[in-house]
Amino acid sequence: MMVLVLALTGGLYALANLGRVGALPANIVPFLVLVFALMLVAHVALRRLAPQADPVMLPLAALLNGVGYVFIARLDSQEASYQAIWTAVGIACFIGVLVAFPRAVNLERYRYLIALGGIILLVLPLAPHIGQDINGARLWVHLGPINFQPEEFAKIALAIFFASVLAERADLLATGTRRIGRWLVLEPRYLAPLVGAWGVCLLILLAENDIGSSFLFFTLLVGLLWVATGRWAYLALGAGMFLGAAVFALDVIHHAESRVQAWLHPWAHFATSGYQIIEGWFALAAGGMWGLGPGQGNPQIIPEASTDFIFASIGEELGLVGLTALLIAYLLIVGSGLRSAVRSQRSFSKLLATGLSLLMGVQVFVVAGGITRLIPLTGITLPFVSYGGSSLVSNYILLAILLRISDDNAREQALADAVVLEAGPDLYGPVAAASPTAVTQVVGP
Repeated sequence: MMVLVLALTGGLYALANLGRVGALPANIVPFLVLVFALMLVAHVALRRLAPQADPVMLPLAALLNGVGYVFIARLDSQEASYQAIWTAVGIACFIGVLVAFPRAVNLERYRYLIALGGIILLVLPLAPHIGQDINGARLWVHLGPINFQPEEFAKIALAIFFASVLAERADLLATGTRRIGRWLVLEPRYLAPLVGAWGVCLLILLAENDIGSSFLFFTLLVGLLWVATGRWAYLALGAGMFLGAAVFALDVIHHAESRVQAWLHPWAHFATSGYQIIEGWFALAAGGMWGLGPGQGNPQIIPEASTDFIFASIGEELGLVGLTALLIAYLLIVGSGLRSAVRSQRSFSKLLATGLSLLMGVQVFVVAGGITRLIPLTGITLPFVSYGGSSLVSNYILLAILLRISDDNAREQALADAVVLEAGPDLYGPVAAASPTAVTQVVGP
């Protein structure tokens, strides 16, 4: 699969340059060597550190990373150089997570420290002198020569904390424990995580003008509450609370109001907030079914084409077929993550894999939905594809955790099978012989 990724990425890079200037890129050989070296390092590290992990997710992430790099290089060679550096940093962090946490359950031991780090990261853009306001939202932190978006890493920290807490409180949140007359209702204090998350989302929305991240964090918690308890009421309650906060924010934040107006009436705001959306439509329309061909379009006309609107840039040159292939790659990664969640025997690992998969899936939906005008634009980046070091590094960390959970599942299942084969049906009875999972629940991994 890695060889196929190398061939597809190298071929697309060559075609993009041929379409633009009519010649092969001068750096095609160094480019292929760099891509091969990075993929080889990541592949060998995964096979050594998590040999039984899902074999599909890393090649798919590498393919998305490669396609994103090709289109970033197509738009801006300087940004492409930075993206190559951040790819190397992302792979180094990917390997570092696999080394630091030989088992995913080890993350649960540091949940309060991780939660504190996530909260600090969330409020860091509000700090004077280092926080930066760009395009109406205060999302960036400037430390010397480095600019980054802290919420990209905070989302992983909060996913770990939410999964850990909900793994302990799932039963308390699923059933009523306080009696009012003849009825058993949920203890109010057990709803504190939901109410607290709603407050944090509202704070982020008001203080940083960050609609996308607040929606992402709140969706993460509500989704995990539903998975942990199985109660649909949390979905309805969460949707109502977020809708109320969003309506309130529209009266307070001009940035949010302009995004909604551009969504509802883009042609009325063609010269201002609607211009980006309309140019994205033109790009998708020009691409049609098969696209204009790599290097044949004009994606540079779209503002922020390599970040917020790289989905439209790809659609112009690869068409609906190319975008569908891109979405299928994301679907396979998210599906593999959810499969790891289903196979996990530990509540923490199950919820963490679900939360991380949900984060990636919601991000893709928000980006594609914003560009196609299904929902308002939010400024969230497309995982592994959009230009940006923060997004790329954080998504490689997310991928490493998912693969660690996948490897843990395979090792626990193999050990359970070994126990059954060694003990035979006489020790645990016919149920154990038929179900290795039953042995795992009795003797542990």
